[in-house]
Amino acid sequence: MALAHLTSSSRSNLLKPLATVLSYTDSFRRPISTSTDPLTIETSVPFTSHKCEPPSRSVETTPQELISFFRDMATMRRMEIAADSLYKAKLIRGFCHLYDGQEAVAVGMEAAITKKDCIITAYRDHCTFVGRGGTLLEVFSELMGRQAGCSNGKGGSMHFYRKDAGFYGGHGIVGAQVPLGCGLAFAQKYSKGETVTFALYGDGAANQGQLFEALNISALWDLPVILICENNHYGMGTAEWRASKSPAYYKRGDYVPGLKVDGMDALAVKQACKFAKEHVLRNGPIILEMDTYRYHGHSMSDPGSTYRTRDEISGVRQERDPIERIRKVILAHDLATEKELKDFEKEIRKEVDQAIAQAKESPMPEPSELFANVYVKGLGTEAFGADRKEVRAVLP
Repeated sequence: MALAHLTSSSRSNLLKPLATVLSYTDSFRRPISTSTDPLTIETSVPFTSHKCEPPSRSVETTPQELISFFRDMATMRRMEIAADSLYKAKLIRGFCHLYDGQEAVAVGMEAAITKKDCIITAYRDHCTFVGRGGTLLEVFSELMGRQAGCSNGKGGSMHFYRKDAGFYGGHGIVGAQVPLGCGLAFAQKYSKGETVTFALYGDGAANQGQLFEALNISALWDLPVILICENNHYGMGTAEWRASKSPAYYKRGDYVPGLKVDGMDALAVKQACKFAKEHVLRNGPIILEMDTYRYHGHSMSDPGSTYRTRDEISGVRQERDPIERIRKVILAHDLATEKELKDFEKEIRKEVDQAIAQAKESPMPEPSELFANVYVKGLGTEAFGADRKEVRAVLP
């Protein structure tokens, strides 16, 4: 990300008097900027387009938004690291796919849209749910199978859901969420609302036939759907070049425009999603390929180091980490000090620990809940024993 406006020498001169003040007392500290004055920052790399003109690299933002980006991504990172520990402690069971490294996609996308727009994604869904307004308590409760979870403890890691905020999951079947997302966009077009749907999938799902079938009919009907390929470069343990003859996923639509985006740059993601929303409302679908990276393995059963080197992972952390990029921008524009940002991270750690403690207090679902949400309520449906003679329960 380009750090315009301040040279290293002028920046150090600017910070010297501030450091001097801080050494005496905290009472004279310049507060963290909450200004909404416009600020223009250039994206780290240019957009690459297919059958469309790319958006400008100059992104309009505010100090307030940059601080919120840092806090939101730091919260997501800490949440996923905590989930890793809970899984190893066997408090989370079953499948669990972590999103650390990819936070800029969730945060940048939210900054460009409203809660009336819809999002549907695959099973790496924890941070997308939080971006839509989900709470840490709902996240950890769902992960541990508790009643306070967003799906009442019955969905687990892969099936987060928040319909009132336009978040439709959370899907375990590879690529199956894309046709559903196109269906949501069909409903939006039918109701003539100025809203759109973002259907997210990974590079591992990019070769699914149903994706191309859904894209074809979406293009025929000019549906307001943005297909986002979160290309973290490994489908489970398979590198993209081993699975795809053409790994330029933004061009895969052929007749549908596409855009390749630096998915580790929250501001670039915001700019691309804003551009895409305006495009699909006028012209029909577009594909965004987010060039991103996951630090953990594919799932908790994957150490993530058998098909890539540790040097590769640490190299991405050092050069492209989305949180560190935003941190540098904030410091370069003197919107907060290094200590203030570290204090943020300490607060976030406490918030995550408190949410985990509360989630542990939430009870498990009642056994009768096993049969709920299967049939329409009030039909008097009965559940029998194995011999089909003894009635075990009348379903709600």
